[in-house]
Amino acid sequence: MLYTSYGLVIASELALPELIALPEGREEAEADVRIGFGAIAPEGLAGGEQLGPFLWASRDALWLHITGVARFLVTRGREIRVDPEAGIDEESLRTFLLGSAFGALLFQRGLLVLHGNAIRIGDQCLVCAGPSGAGKSTLAAGFMQRGYPILADDVVPVDARCRALPGFPRIKLWRDVADYLAIDTAGLRRLRPGFEKFNLPVVTDGASEPLPIRWVYILNSEHVDALRIDPIQGMHRFGPLYKNTYRMRFLNGMALKPEHLKLCGQLAARIHLARITRPRANFDLDTMIDALLADIAANP
Repeated sequence: MLYTSYGLVIASELALPELIALPEGREEAEADVRIGFGAIAPEGLAGGEQLGPFLWASRDALWLHITGVARFLVTRGREIRVDPEAGIDEESLRTFLLGSAFGALLFQRGLLVLHGNAIRIGDQCLVCAGPSGAGKSTLAAGFMQRGYPILADDVVPVDARCRALPGFPRIKLWRDVADYLAIDTAGLRRLRPGFEKFNLPVVTDGASEPLPIRWVYILNSEHVDALRIDPIQGMHRFGPLYKNTYRMRFLNGMALKPEHLKLCGQLAARIHLARITRPRANFDLDTMIDALLADIAANP
């Protein structure tokens, strides 16, 4: 089956309902990326560097073992091989394939990959970045409820022109967040069996092409008494982008750090960058979105 995401044509032996399926009649020869099943050596990557108990990397490949799920081998930005554990469900395979494995593939294709969400604002976009649990997906869903198209969730690839590439048309939401946003999860697919996390289809109208990144907001996990937006200036602008790179340790062993540092510097020079910190109590999503839109208007 052929799909498209991040501007790529993807041929996959595993069904990928999270992606946009291409019409019948397209040729597999057109594929930029191929995903298939096959045996992967259990002892690691020959000629590679061991970066952790379940992670190896070389200049052209990344070997990843998710215990109880599968081994993944990502090579040259063009192929992902999947070696599933016996009896594992497809939902679990897709969770790690479309997350960590695809993140590695995007690195191999020469992209800067941020851990965040990208939202279209006019003819540009904003990226909300931060650690897991900081509220990135909550904020993106709140923007979507106001009619703003979503470019990417969780994994935001950035090209050499500092544009965010459109990703999978969904947001991953925990049940408590969905309840807070009054989103009915009854008809939504779970990420994995037994998980209270769901795939929410997103509004993508007007978000199918790369868009220049103008604003990046770092979501701060340290709560304060009142909502704050603090600009990040000068020499301090590089660090937050570097620290909010998706799966930073994947860069080790793949000889990609010099290009990554260059891309971070290019993006830092072009954007309005700020840190947003939520209040300890009485958090209100609409108040945060209003504050961000006001800051965006003040920094066009």
